[in-house]
Amino acid sequence: MVNKQGQTRLSKYYEHVDINKRTLLETEVIKRCLSRSNEQCSFTEYKDFRLIYRQYAALFIVVGVDDTETEMAIYEFIHNFVEVLDEYFSRVSELDKMFNLDKVHIILDEMVLNGCIVETNRERILAPLLILYSECVDSDL
Repeated sequence: MVNKQGQTRLSKYYEHVDINKRTLLETEVIKRCLSRSNEQCSFTEYKDFRLIYRQYAALFIVVGVDDTETEMAIYEFIHNFVEVLDEYFSRVSELDKMFNLDKVHIILDEMVLNGCIVETNRERILAPLLILYSECVDSDL
């Protein structure tokens, strides 16, 4: 997840990539996606990967996949991810993601396991987070 200025707000890898290579990879991927016009397709090739991205206001969500994934399924997954964030944060913003990165990671981890989409139902995705949050509130009382 990156903003229009090219700053990474969230990155998650499901295969080992050296930290130095991650920085270079993210820079190149961001540059490629941000340089495309709105009229161009949201699917593009990059080295051994296909990049699928969607823009939501000032944020781009970019997913890199191999040849085994279907572009439209990933495109819809991105939209579902944003809808879950919107439901949890009530109209999610870039600041919500920055200041609640742990919760964003929990949501993503509920949806994706080892690089495979395992859950798309919003209620089941949010249930562990809501339980965790309610127990934190109860312990503060």
